Amino acid sequence: MVRRRVVFQGRVQGVGFRARARDTARTHPVTGWVRNEPDGTVRLEVQGEPDAVARYLSDLRRRVSGLVEREFAVEVGLEGGERGFEIVH
Repeated sequence: MVRRRVVFQGRVQGVGFRARARDTARTHPVTGWVRNEPDGTVRLEVQGEPDAVARYLSDLRRRVSGLVEREFAVEVGLEGGERGFEIVH
């Protein structure tokens, strides 16, 4: 299991990015969350088996193509007991 924190910069707020991130997660065996940040970025954390996380992020990148200018990712500690993938505020 791995957990990745990814921050997306670009035209990522007010364009349905969080809904796409959540909807994309429903088709992958991953958990986590996504939220808008005050600085105009979108941050998400996604957890699952390494290949599932990689496939989810690849699928999400395809679905938000043209909106993201930069992306920063780091591995973070696992979250126990998390269920599903949600939009948080």
